[in-house]
Amino acid sequence: MNLTDLMTAIRGGLVVSCQAGPAHPLRDTATIRRLAEAAVLGGATAVRCGGVGGLADVRAVADAVTVPVIGLTKRGDSGVFITPTVADALEVLAAGADVVATDATARPRPDGASLRDTVRAVHGAGGLVMADVSTVDEGIAAAACGADLIATTLSGYTPHSRQLTGPDLALVRELAAEVPSVPVVAEGRYHRPEHVRQALDAGAAAVVVGTAITDPAWITSRFAEVTDR
Repeated sequence: MNLTDLMTAIRGGLVVSCQAGPAHPLRDTATIRRLAEAAVLGGATAVRCGGVGGLADVRAVADAVTVPVIGLTKRGDSGVFITPTVADALEVLAAGADVVATDATARPRPDGASLRDTVRAVHGAGGLVMADVSTVDEGIAAAACGADLIATTLSGYTPHSRQLTGPDLALVRELAAEVPSVPVVAEGRYHRPEHVRQALDAGAAAVVVGTAITDPAWITSRFAEVTDR
C-alpha cells in the first residue's frame, strides 16, 4: 500500500486501536481480532494493533480485516519501547501491517539505530512508517527523516511533553502548521466523540481512539464513578 492509497482510506476518519495489556482480561489474540472486526463494522477506517500481543495480534488482525493495519510491537514499558528497533519494524511489516508505528522521540533507541534507519528499512521493504512523537520538534525531525505519518501518540508520556489529562489538540495544530506536507494523526487520550471532531478541525488527517472504544473495564469505570457504590 502506498501513501496515496492509505490516505484515501483513512483521511478524515477514525482509526481504532485494538490492544490489551498483559494482565487485562482481553489479553488474547483471538479477542483482539474480534475487537478489530467489530471496530471495522462500526466504521473504523483502519486498525492499530500489536502492543504486547506483538506479531501474533498483527497477523490475526491483518488476516481478518480489509482496512489498513497500523502495526507495532512493544518491548518493556519505559524509554523507547514502541517498535524500538529496526528488526522489530521489519518483523511487524512482515506480519502483515501496512504501516509500522514506531517511537520517534529524541530518546536513544535500544539498537543504537536512528529513526532514519528504521524509516529507510521499512520503505525498502515496501511499507510505511507512522512516527509516534510527543512534541512539535520531534514531529519536525520525524518528517525530515522521511516518516509518512506523524502521530501525537506520546504527548504526555515523555517528561519533556505537555502533561495533560485530555488530548493534546495544540500539538495537532502545531504539527499541521509546521509539517503541512506530512499527514498528522491525532492520538492519545481521545475519550469522547467531540474530541475526535476537535482534532479533525485542528488539522488532523485522522484520529486514533483506543481505550474509550475497546476497553470495557475503562468504559464501565466511567459509568460506575457516577453511581453510589
